[in-house]
Amino acid sequence: MHWIKFMMKQFLKEPLWFKILISITLLSSIIFSSSFFSDNAYYQGGSKLAAAIFFCAYGIKLRRKRLDSILVFATAIICIFLFWHSIKNA
Repeated sequence: MHWIKFMMKQFLKEPLWFKILISITLLSSIIFSSSFFSDNAYYQGGSKLAAAIFFCAYGIKLRRKRLDSILVFATAIICIFLFWHSIKNA
């Protein structure tokens, strides 16, 4: 619970452009990965790409914490690979 409060305080301290970027990418990733869009591979790929942008933004933000940054960038790379794989098979 302490970690969630810390992350919320950090999010509220961020500039407006970062809040908008994070909010849009998170929402688009959730919406495009829903079952409503499951029949179209391009929407699924867009969901993976939005998640990759989300993780890259937080990876850049956490660059002072090296281990956390590496883990977040690794997750972004996995999302990019999944995006590429879903678009290639479409």
